[in-house]
Amino acid sequence: MAAQKPQYSKQEFAWLGDEIYQRDIYPQLKKKNQGKIVAIDITTGAWEINDDEISACNRLEERYPNAQIWIVKVGSKFVRRFGTNRSQKW
Repeated sequence: MAAQKPQYSKQEFAWLGDEIYQRDIYPQLKKKNQGKIVAIDITTGAWEINDDEISACNRLEERYPNAQIWIVKVGSKFVRRFGTNRSQKW
């Protein structure tokens, strides 16, 4: 499948993804979902949750092949974090 051209700027994309997550999805999540990945189609508001990004995205794309996907990790500001541990002292 060919890569789809983004419909939104990076800022709009992030804002929409976070808005949908906070408004529609987060209130439905339970404590047991902590650390799981939520894949959100920012054009439809549809979403899938799974333990890993690829599974969540694949399930969402099965339902919405043209999904514009934003990914959130439940209970974290980051899906992935690169670099050193901030608590490490130099």
